[in-house]
Amino acid sequence: MSDHRPTEPVDILLVEDNPGDVRLTKEAFKSIDAKVEFHTVMDGKAATEYFDLCESEAKTPSPDLVLLDLNLPRMDGFTILELLRSELEYPPPPILVLSSSAAHEDVLESYDRAANAYLTKPDHPDEFDALAQAIEEFWIDAVQHPPTPA
Repeated sequence: MSDHRPTEPVDILLVEDNPGDVRLTKEAFKSIDAKVEFHTVMDGKAATEYFDLCESEAKTPSPDLVLLDLNLPRMDGFTILELLRSELEYPPPPILVLSSSAAHEDVLESYDRAANAYLTKPDHPDEFDALAQAIEEFWIDAVQHPPTPA
């Protein structure tokens, strides 16, 4: 059995339209041991275009992990989850919804559309470090990922 854990640098696709949250997330991941490279898109349509590039161009790395906000311009996170589940020709990488919403309906709908985890954005900037550490320990160091598409 082969080991499908991301190699460093770990490629993370951050789908987030709030520049402050982008900055906080990137800063938090500087506090972890793993070397991370972020690819950031600011809206849902750009996220789907990024995956199209991953399928068609060898120079665009497939992400090892996706951090997905739900409330995005042009296409919301729920639609992105549905498109990735139905249109990719390979299993998507782990998709972690990272949303300011703690609404029960959003959590259920995210999992119904094949999100791998649902995380509520921290209320305080300092808590982003703990979130990044938890993501590293579980999603980067421990979990087996689907094989990277050829």
